[in-house]
Amino acid sequence: MSNGDDEAAADPETEAEDETVPSPDDGSETDEQQEDAVEDGDEDETTEPDSEIEAFESRLDDLEAALEAAETEADLDGLEADADAFEADLGDAEFPVPEPEDDEEEPENPKEPLEDRLSDLRDGIEDQRGPYGEDVESDAADAAARIRDTRWTRDGKPDVRAAVETFLETSGDELGEGFDPDGEDDGAMAETVEAVGETAADGRLDADEDAATIAALLEAVEELGTALDDAEEWDDLEIAEQLRREGFYDRLTPETRKDFPPELGVVRIAEAESDPEPILMALESLDSEFMQENCIDALRRLGPEEALEPMQELAQRRDQGAIEVLGKIGDERAVETLVEFVDSGNPPLQKVTIRALGEIGSEEASQAIANAMADENPDVRSIAARALGLVGDTRAIEPLSARLADEGEADEVRASAAWALVRIGTERALRAAAEYADDRVYTVQHEAELAREATA
Repeated sequence: MSNGDDEAAADPETEAEDETVPSPDDGSETDEQQEDAVEDGDEDETTEPDSEIEAFESRLDDLEAALEAAETEADLDGLEADADAFEADLGDAEFPVPEPEDDEEEPENPKEPLEDRLSDLRDGIEDQRGPYGEDVESDAADAAARIRDTRWTRDGKPDVRAAVETFLETSGDELGEGFDPDGEDDGAMAETVEAVGETAADGRLDADEDAATIAALLEAVEELGTALDDAEEWDDLEIAEQLRREGFYDRLTPETRKDFPPELGVVRIAEAESDPEPILMALESLDSEFMQENCIDALRRLGPEEALEPMQELAQRRDQGAIEVLGKIGDERAVETLVEFVDSGNPPLQKVTIRALGEIGSEEASQAIANAMADENPDVRSIAARALGLVGDTRAIEPLSARLADEGEADEVRASAAWALVRIGTERALRAAAEYADDRVYTVQHEAELAREATA
C-alpha cells in the first residue's frame, strides 16, 4: 500500500516519453499537418504560371492605358517600342498548356489571349497615328486620276475646272505656295492636283505641329472628290446613243442579238470578221470591267496593228492584258515601253512583259531579258530563258549555257535554258544543249536529245 510520497515520485522514463508527445497547441507539426504543408507547397508551385500570366496582363493594362493617354507621334513611338519589348518577353515565356476536359478538344494556348490583346493594341497605335502629308498625297493622286481618266460631258467640264480651282486656292493658302495649271485640259489640271499632294508629302509638314494644316488639306481634297462626283460625265445611256450614231450597232440583226449586253455581240462579230475598229471603239467608250476584259481578249486573239497605240497607252499603266496584246501584235515599237517593266520587282508583271518581248522577237530587248535570268524568282528566270530562245539572239548562247550547267538552278529554269538553245538552233547552241542527254532532269534530257538529233 503506497502513500502520497510514492505517487509524487514519477518514473524518469515515463516523464521523458511524456515530454516528447506533441500537443496540437504547442507549435509542433503532426504527420498529417506535414502532409498538408507539402500539398500546400504543391499548390503554390502550380499557381506560379498563373501569377506570371497575371503579370503580363498587368503590363498590357498599362500599355492600353498609355495608348489612351498618347497625344503625340513620339508617345506612339515609345508605346510601339514597349509593345515590341512585351512581345519579345511573351515569346520567351513558357506557360504549361492545360489538359483539355475532352480528349477530342485542342488544348488551349495560354498565350493566345495575350497575343490577341497585343494585336489589338498595335492596331490601336496605327489607328491613332497621323494623319500625315503622305495621306494628302494619296488622296490627291486619286482625285487626279479621276480627273484624267473620266470622260466629262460638255456641262461637266466647267464644274470640274471650278472644283479644281477652289482646291488649288485653298491648298495654296495652307501651304503658302501658288499652284496654277499650265492649261485648262484635264491632264494639266490633274498634274497640278498631284503637285499639291507631292508638296504636302515633301517633309515640311509635321504630324503633330502641323496637324491643323494637314486636316485642312484633307478636307479640301475630300471636297474636291465630292465635286467630281457631282460633275456630269458620260453615263451608259449617253454612250450607247453616241455609239449608235457612229454605226456601232449596225452589224446586229435579230439573229445576232443573242448576247447581252448587245455591245458584246458587236465585239464578237467584229472579231469573227477580223475587224478591230469596233472592238477598239467599245474599249474606248465602255467603262465596265466586263466589256473591257472581253475587248482585250478579242484583241489578244487578233493581234491587230491598229491596236498598237491604245495598247501602249494602257501598257504604260501596267495593264497586263494590254501588254499581252502588244506581244501578239509583235511590233518592235512597243519594246521601249515594255523593257521598263522587266526589272520591276513585280513577278506577275515581269513574266507577262518578258513573254511579250520574246514574242516580239527584237534583239533590242535581249540584254534586258538576259538580265532577268538573274532575278530572284525562278519563274521569272525560266520565262526569261524561253524569251531569249524566241528572240534567237546568238549572244544569248553563253548565258543560257551557263544557266543550264548550274546544277543548283531550279529544274524548270535549266529545262527552259535547254529549250531556248534548241530554239536558237545554231550549231554552237545545239552542241551546248546536246551535252545533257543523260541529265537527271527528264525535261532537260528531252531537249538535249532533240539537239542531238538536229546535229546528227
